[in-house]
Amino acid sequence: MAAALLANTLYSVGFVLEKRALTALPEVTIREPVKLLGLVLRSPLWIGGSLSLAAGFGAQLAVYRTLPIAAAQGIFVSGLVLLVLLSARLLGEETTGRERYALGAILAALLMVVLSLKEGSDHVSRDAPYQLILLVCVPSLAAGVWLYGSAERRTRHRHRMPTTGVEYGVAVGLLYGVSSLAIKGVSSYLTSSGLGGAVVELLASPYPYLLLFTGAFGLVMSQAALQRCRASLIVPVCTTVTCLYTAVLGTLSFGESLPHDPLRLTLRLSGTVLAVGVLLSMPKHDPAPQPPVAAKELTPP
Repeated sequence: MAAALLANTLYSVGFVLEKRALTALPEVTIREPVKLLGLVLRSPLWIGGSLSLAAGFGAQLAVYRTLPIAAAQGIFVSGLVLLVLLSARLLGEETTGRERYALGAILAALLMVVLSLKEGSDHVSRDAPYQLILLVCVPSLAAGVWLYGSAERRTRHRHRMPTTGVEYGVAVGLLYGVSSLAIKGVSSYLTSSGLGGAVVELLASPYPYLLLFTGAFGLVMSQAALQRCRASLIVPVCTTVTCLYTAVLGTLSFGESLPHDPLRLTLRLSGTVLAVGVLLSMPKHDPAPQPPVAAKELTPP
C-alpha cells in the first residue's frame, strides 16, 4: 500500500512538471519525434518530471510483487486526486462541474476495489504464458496507435471544436496498459536466484521489448497530447484506461482469480463497471471560446 501511494505521488508530480515544461516549449508533434525529443531534453523542468516518473516505475515494480493486479490498479487510481489538486495549483487548470463529478465517481470506484481486498486471501501470480501475453498486447498496441492517429487527423480540421483530450488519453492509456503488463512480467524475475540467470531469462521473454516499444511510442505520443490538452483531464482518462486494461486483461493473462466471497466480488466488479461508465460519459470537447463582446459606442446627447 505504501509503495502504491508513493508511486501515485511520483507519477502525479512527474506529469505536472512535464506539462509545465511543455507549455513553455514550441509546439511539438508526433510527426517530428527527433525535434520533440531535442526540445524536451533541453528542459531541466521536463527532465525533473521524467526522473519522478522513472522513480514511480520503480515503486510500481514493488507493488506488483505484493498485490494482485486488479487490487493494485484500484489503488493507483487514487493518484488522480493529487493530480487534479496539483494541476489546479501549479498549472491553473480548472475542471468543470461535470468533470469533478466524474472524478468523484472514479474515486468511489477506487473505494469499492479497496474494500474488496482481504490480506492473505488473494493469489499473486508471478508469470503468464508468453503466447497469451503477445496475443493480448500486440492488438492493443495497434489499436492505441491507430486511435491516436485518428484523433490527430480530426483535430487538424479548422472548424472542429477544441478537444478535451479524451481520445488521446484512451490511446496512450492502451499503450501504458501494455507497459503495465510488461512491468508485472518483469517483476516476476526479481525473485529469481542469481542475477545473471535472471537477466538471461528476462531477455528471453517478451517483456523488455514491450517496455521498449511502449516507452518510445508512449513518450512521443503522451508529450504531444499533454502539450495541447489539460493534464487534469487527459491524465485521469489515460490512468483509468490503463488501470482497467491491466486489471481485466492482466488478471486473466496472469491467472489471478477474482474474490470468491460474493460481497467482495460484487465490490470489485462494480468498481470496474463504474469506472468504465464514467470514462464513456466524459465530455469529448471543451466549450468553444466565446468571442469578446464589443463595447457599445456612446452617442452624445
